Amino acid sequence: MIDRLTDEQRDFVAAISNFCQREIGDRERRGKLTDGGKNPHSAELYEKMADLGWLGITVPEQYGGAGQAMVDLVLFLESTAYWQAPIYAFVTSAIAAASYEKFAAEEQKRRVLADFLRGKVLAVSMSEPGAGSDVGALACKAEQRDGGWVVNGQKTWCSNAHIAEHILLVARTSTAGGKHDGLTMFSVPAGVDGLTVQGIDTMGGREVNDLYFTDCFLPGDAVIGAVGQGWSQLMAGLNLERMILAANMLGTARRAFDDTVAYVRERHQFGRSVGSFQALRHRIADHATELECTRLLVHEVARQIDAHPDQLLPREASMAKLKATEFAKAMALDGMQMMGGYGYATEYGMERLLRLTVVSTVYGGTSEIQRDIIGKTYGL
Repeated sequence: MIDRLTDEQRDFVAAISNFCQREIGDRERRGKLTDGGKNPHSAELYEKMADLGWLGITVPEQYGGAGQAMVDLVLFLESTAYWQAPIYAFVTSAIAAASYEKFAAEEQKRRVLADFLRGKVLAVSMSEPGAGSDVGALACKAEQRDGGWVVNGQKTWCSNAHIAEHILLVARTSTAGGKHDGLTMFSVPAGVDGLTVQGIDTMGGREVNDLYFTDCFLPGDAVIGAVGQGWSQLMAGLNLERMILAANMLGTARRAFDDTVAYVRERHQFGRSVGSFQALRHRIADHATELECTRLLVHEVARQIDAHPDQLLPREASMAKLKATEFAKAMALDGMQMMGGYGYATEYGMERLLRLTVVSTVYGGTSEIQRDIIGKTYGL
């Protein structure tokens, strides 16, 4: 593998690996941390990482973070995903934290980022029953009243809202102009009156929720950034969101690959390891090549974002998200096939990796949306 990491970055990756092996260990320990796999987020493990200062990798130093680069964030996500650390809520928390850091008022910014760095969970609420990929179709309304805002409407597929301290809500504050006009970001505290959080059953356990807002009052200072500028603020965070998802799936793909290789080496049929048969050996070779291509792409896009922090890189970030998620899904599916019946058994864990990867091509912008974005950058 081509390694362009600095000594500090290698030490960082080694520290994460040592921590995860010590704190998570085997499947039994991971099961205890996740209530038998029902809860993909362990508050206990998350708070330990917070104590180590790892949650604030890219948060500026003046707010208590490490102020490191996108490459460092990618390494953290890739490594924790590889070791299957149950810190599912970090993804939404980091995405939300970046919006607070960029657009929130100073007092609000310091309060929420401090919570994030202590291990409190943040969530992002955009999707609605009638608005998924088409974010401009949002209908959940926030109307000015009594010096604040009253929110009414339904949100859906909101990851981690049931454990979040703060929810970053995108709601419609005006119907004037185009469909992307009149969207505003709000900070919604957990347990606020008028908000009901209801879980959605999925094959991944308790992850996502419906949110019902009924005359939910938010004070005037709940606005994040400028009123009516929610769309442009969302666009400013796309590089980060897509790279977080890409890095997470890169680590998951590495786990699926290594587990598959270990199995086909050890499993014997017809007097030899099944990996020695050409049919499987060639498939492993193809996956190894794809894995290296994916790693190089994700890491290089992270470096480009670090080199050009004020630029949107829609083509490159979408390519990274598309490639990493699609490869991770293909790797886990073929890993299950090569492991036969054992790939379907919870004892070996490949079925869990398949569940993780299948949904990755849907959330954060489907693969179809990523392809559309990439195509548009070529004037198509």
